Amino acid sequence: MLTPRENLIEVMKGGKPERFVKQFEAFGIIFTAAHRSRNNPKYGELNKVNNWGVTVSWAEGQPGAFPVHTPEKILVKDIDDWKEYVKAPSLQFSEAEWEKDIEAAEKIDRKQQFLMPFVAPGIFEMCHYLCEISNVLCAFYESPDELKELIKYITEWELELARVTCDHLHPDGLFHHDDWGTQISTFVSPDMFAEFFLEPYKEVYGYWKSRGVELIAHHSDSFAATIVPYMIEMGIDVWQGVLTENDIPKCIEKYGGQITFMGGINSATVDHPDWTKEEIQYQVKRACDENGPLYFIPGASQGLGVSTFPGVYDYMNECIDEYSKVYWKEHNL
Repeated sequence: MLTPRENLIEVMKGGKPERFVKQFEAFGIIFTAAHRSRNNPKYGELNKVNNWGVTVSWAEGQPGAFPVHTPEKILVKDIDDWKEYVKAPSLQFSEAEWEKDIEAAEKIDRKQQFLMPFVAPGIFEMCHYLCEISNVLCAFYESPDELKELIKYITEWELELARVTCDHLHPDGLFHHDDWGTQISTFVSPDMFAEFFLEPYKEVYGYWKSRGVELIAHHSDSFAATIVPYMIEMGIDVWQGVLTENDIPKCIEKYGGQITFMGGINSATVDHPDWTKEEIQYQVKRACDENGPLYFIPGASQGLGVSTFPGVYDYMNECIDEYSKVYWKEHNL
């Protein structure tokens, strides 16, 4: 029987998987010293200032933490003067801190899973964390040179993060967040996205791969079908969080073999207070039938192996496991 990691590899290369991948089962995600040092809010905590100086809240009932951008709490008051406000936090950690990560990494069986440090927020999200989303979107047009300077500064910090992480943990995977759109569109045009983010991400993901990382999974639970070619060029192997609005079957037909699509079940359709087993069963069957077993991993679009409401994630795994048996039998696989 193939391990979760081996089964995922078969899915990604268009080989002979034995079953559908159950969401994050092949991802051995760890939260490193860099993530712990961010001073991020816990569930239910409001108005906590992180180590970049950004005020962040994680309100009850929300799937994650979000920056607080009331006028007095926006860190960068003017993108043209961003250097006055932004100071990247140190990535120098004690050996005791790294020992915690090394211990966590050693618990990952790499025959079963990829060892994947968690990195979030990504380069675009960091820009709007620091500046506020509408200010950043205006800056693409009004202050492009200053925005590119800020992106370069964040990219250099991410490269240093990659270096210290690889030096200490030697991961063979990476799980990286950066939301690039809404439900219906990317935040900027594909050409503008490429102008500002293609080279920075090629540099960052290229460095991770130069240090032995075999699998890069990138989370963006948004519409982003129009920038898949750039994802491939960046070195992304799995796009995680793919919403149904992206026409996943068409994406698989066009790009399967170059990138794998993980999602197909919008979290909002199943991860809510009154969720039912029947709706999860329906969504799992629909996603698997529509997209098939190659270049596709069924699951909710949320960006970790968790759910906002108890039981949703685990029951979805059960349904994927059960439907795999049905699908493989019906298709003589």
